Amino acid sequence: QVQLVESGGGLVQPGGSLRLSCAASGSIVSIGTMGWYRQAPGKQRELVAILTNGGITDYATAVKGRFTISRDNAENTVYLQMNSLKPEDTAVYYCKAYLRATTFAGDYWGQGTQVTVSS
Repeated sequence: QVQLVESGGGLVQPGGSLRLSCAASGSIVSIGTMGWYRQAPGKQRELVAILTNGGITDYATAVKGRFTISRDNAENTVYLQMNSLKPEDTAVYYCKAYLRATTFAGDYWGQGTQVTVSS
């Protein structure tokens, strides 16, 4: 069984920084595109950033220049460095990855980690 486990969320003041991590575990053969999404109360889940295994990135306009996505392929981990955080960044952040396991392949989601930006 494969799974994604996120960590690193919490409460931070406006202008502060947080680093989210998402580690994939299980009988993984390979990992494709990995990404971060977020969902604020009363809103739909939205893309924050994605990173292909070829190194191509894409960011939501709202986070460009403030957030950086990266990955450690040896550790099957994707990171989201979030700087200059704003109250509107408050949301549950989910990682998503295309995982190819020994018997199947598909998109997997983590359980989510809460990020709250408030003074």
